Amino acid sequence: MRTTSIKPTLLALLATGLGAVASDGPAATRPQQPLRFVFITTCVEEEFFKPVKNGMRDAAALMNVECTFTGTRGVDLKAQAAMVRQAVKDGYDGIALNIIDPVAFDVVVQEAITAGVPVVAFNVDDHATANARLGSVCQRVYDAGKTLGKTCATVIPANSHILMTMHAAGVSALEDRLRGAQEMLKPKGITWTVAITGSTSTEAEGVITAELNKHPDIKFILGTGQADTEGAGLAIDRHFKDQGFSAAGFDLSPEILRLVKAGRIRWTIDQQPYVQGFYPVIQLTQYRRYGIMPANIDAGAVLIGPEQADRTLELSKKGYR
Repeated sequence: MRTTSIKPTLLALLATGLGAVASDGPAATRPQQPLRFVFITTCVEEEFFKPVKNGMRDAAALMNVECTFTGTRGVDLKAQAAMVRQAVKDGYDGIALNIIDPVAFDVVVQEAITAGVPVVAFNVDDHATANARLGSVCQRVYDAGKTLGKTCATVIPANSHILMTMHAAGVSALEDRLRGAQEMLKPKGITWTVAITGSTSTEAEGVITAELNKHPDIKFILGTGQADTEGAGLAIDRHFKDQGFSAAGFDLSPEILRLVKAGRIRWTIDQQPYVQGFYPVIQLTQYRRYGIMPANIDAGAVLIGPEQADRTLELSKKGYR
């Protein structure tokens, strides 16, 4: 997705607020202090969130607000929901929430909204059930899964058995990507084994290597996230090189791009995490200062192959792609 430039005069107006009074909540009672926002996610230590944090920091500097990035180390729905409640108690002016489950956060989001604290979704949205969040900045994950599945179907032989991976169970975005890819593979009679790999590329490499040894008929791995996609490429590179194995998956890292360039990973889908940190800050600031309602923004599903790897690698190393 491409972003258009914003005129400097408008940026100055947005950043200063020109003395505007917030329409709701705690910001209205302390106009001399910067707005404070918090991002609350699952798997907070994952490398994937490095560009998200960069986007958040750049937008915070632009808008003259303060932002904190926090979350649970693993998938812990109750603990993440408790963090939302604590953020309201702590007086944050807005919350960006990674809504990894379609029902687990319905109540706490409504509580925050009722308390006058706006909530927007980032990275994963609650698309399956009613939710009071005001907007979202994320990939349309089911459609992205279909995009990758359709592309992979062009190179996977009919009636093949493949390995499909998720770095964690219980994350709706990964399940939806998987479901979208499977829908596009079914017409060719392709079947699959699904493995949960863990949330680091080292863990994923070990699990995928074991699965490939267990299933000698599998020659293709389709990942749904950064850790397992990188782990698939590493497993091929280190243990199955030049034996007819290949992989495809999601997200960018310098190592994933190296493996794409080397042909271990045929394609990866970039969901542009930088904008998932940047735009929630803009939306929350505009809402608190001017009452402008947040919108749903598609972060995109850009297909990256060997021809795009060099162009993207340097920015990935810096944490922007």
